Amino acid sequence: MMPAVVYSLLATAFLFILAFAPKPERGPYSQLRLGRCLGCKHLIFDPLVAKMERSLEEESWSEKDQHDLENYYKSQMKHDWDRNPFSDIPEEDPGDYFSEKGQLNIPGRLPVLFPFLDKTPKDGVISFKELEAWNVWQATNRLNQRTLREMKEHDLDGDKFITLKEYLPNLFDNDSIDMNDKTHGKPGWWSEQFINADIDGNGRLNFTEFNDFLHPEDSDNENIQLWMVKEKIQGMDYDKDGKLNFIEFSERAYDVYKNYIEFENDGNNLPSAEEKFAELDVNKDKYLTVAELRPLTHHLNPGELSYARYFTKYLIRMADDDRDGTLSLNEMLNHPHIFYSTVIHESELADDDYSHEELR
Repeated sequence: MMPAVVYSLLATAFLFILAFAPKPERGPYSQLRLGRCLGCKHLIFDPLVAKMERSLEEESWSEKDQHDLENYYKSQMKHDWDRNPFSDIPEEDPGDYFSEKGQLNIPGRLPVLFPFLDKTPKDGVISFKELEAWNVWQATNRLNQRTLREMKEHDLDGDKFITLKEYLPNLFDNDSIDMNDKTHGKPGWWSEQFINADIDGNGRLNFTEFNDFLHPEDSDNENIQLWMVKEKIQGMDYDKDGKLNFIEFSERAYDVYKNYIEFENDGNNLPSAEEKFAELDVNKDKYLTVAELRPLTHHLNPGELSYARYFTKYLIRMADDDRDGTLSLNEMLNHPHIFYSTVIHESELADDDYSHEELR
């Protein structure tokens, strides 16, 4: 094993190289603008790279803090790890794959990973479903890790639950804060988000609930999804009646939906705005309510799990030389750098919608 200081320097060097590496050549399918990726600047294919990024985030921590975090993680995440489809991947020393300058031996790394992706069936190629399962699991693990760090930081009494007061103490320490102000990003807005995440209504969030609270775009919680749609359509709802008529839908919501569906379906089988509106308008009153728009949740508010699926499609399209819909090891080795660079070419800086330092 490498000494911690060497490991940290190696991680820094590699991520610097990754950040300034040339982007893969854009093909006809790389025009989808995926927007910001919820705080991450690139989608990570290799768990070894994810491990190195975590080492950078935690490099200022003491050995005890890191040990406590690991134990906390194991206690909270045992269920998820028990069902981890890639639990057979061994812990590896980054020193086996990185040079002292932080250069990753990608041609040596891909053959090591390939057998773990080629699982069902083990037929010598990686299907779309196999690659998607891999990318979604990596994204899920990253979300869990972030939630865990936040939980450990704010779980002041160590009960493995988070109250709103623990997470945003200034909400309760400052008498001038208006809890009734539900404007986007204001105290009442955060309180409503907390209530939506609190499935059992006990006033505190367990790990799963806190994960939904921090990453609402990736949540399956119905209340959160409805809340997200309600938030999203505020700028589309010109007459402010809380629902979308056909013009409002076709000018904004449909364009967002169309952008993703064209990418998902290779431009085929795209319903027109009229067809999609009619499909969603369950009660046929010529308006779309928040509940009727809920099926578009992950198109209107794509999260990291959605991006992981788009990343999968991107990788297949860019590396599938024989166009059989699968990836062989040779095809991956012919396009090694696309697996270690960003798919989001037009990343935005995270806006201040989720900034709440003044409330802490």
